[in-house]
Amino acid sequence: MFVSSAFVGCNSTDEESLVIYSGRSQYLINPILDSFAESTGIDVQVRYGGSVDLALLIEEEGEKSPADVYISKSPGPVAYLAERDLLSDLPEDVLAISPGSDAGNWVAVSGRQRVLVYNRENVTESELPESVFELTEAKWKGRLAIAPRNGSFQDFFTLFRLKHGDDVALDWLKQMVANEVKVYANNNSIVQATARGEVDGGLVNHYYNARLKVENPDTPSENHRFVDGDSGSVTIATVAGIIPGGNEKNAEKLIRFLLDTAAQQYFTDRTYEYPVLAGIESKHDLSKPPTIDFGDFNILGSGLERTLELIREAGFDI
Repeated sequence: MFVSSAFVGCNSTDEESLVIYSGRSQYLINPILDSFAESTGIDVQVRYGGSVDLALLIEEEGEKSPADVYISKSPGPVAYLAERDLLSDLPEDVLAISPGSDAGNWVAVSGRQRVLVYNRENVTESELPESVFELTEAKWKGRLAIAPRNGSFQDFFTLFRLKHGDDVALDWLKQMVANEVKVYANNNSIVQATARGEVDGGLVNHYYNARLKVENPDTPSENHRFVDGDSGSVTIATVAGIIPGGNEKNAEKLIRFLLDTAAQQYFTDRTYEYPVLAGIESKHDLSKPPTIDFGDFNILGSGLERTLELIREAGFDI
């Protein structure tokens, strides 16, 4: 049995099959899905894509969706599905393993903290901001980057605006535009651009630069955490849920597998993320793990559409 990215559009009713829609990139999640297929003998088919795009596809497909499991790199899209009753309830013992939705229909499987990656050759420690609000100051003009199409940025911005209000959030984003913020496709491209000195810094998830520093210890890029409680330091979770009407038995097996020790160790050691399972230690220096408040993520489903509207209103093409 094996994991295939070649997707077959049919319902997963075979007892030895499982169809996964994955918003996580193939190179990050495929090894652990391979391990699941090999250890269980289940034939796994995977459709990869953007987390938001896949959530909208599941909504469009409705009862005809071939998906059994949906894995999102951020909580917003999966909360969007939960609000539309497109996720099944999870067993109580699964919900006891990891934090998740209040309604009990999705769980976190790993965490990444939002940080400011910066080039230490171009940014002094005294310049580093305590708050994301400081990034609109004149001293940062033309020096920073964001990825407005990225799901983690959208989740960050959703929580930002729900905490501070739409007017404050939109004003902050417009000020970033006026401050000549650079736009990149994703977190990785921002980290690479920062390392090259193309920009002096950018808003990303912590693990991209953690991985780059292992590959290239001489890179001048560093992660900077905003102060605890600041909107810029929120921790974003990779989450998973079960799509009703398919092979829910095997879907549940996969979610349990993702929350087991081996998979949690994989996420920590191979993708440089924070585990959701207690007692997992990383071989990498990821600094003190952040406190993950999953309560806020339960409101992301209703917030995603408005977030996208405001990002477009600020002038970004998404």
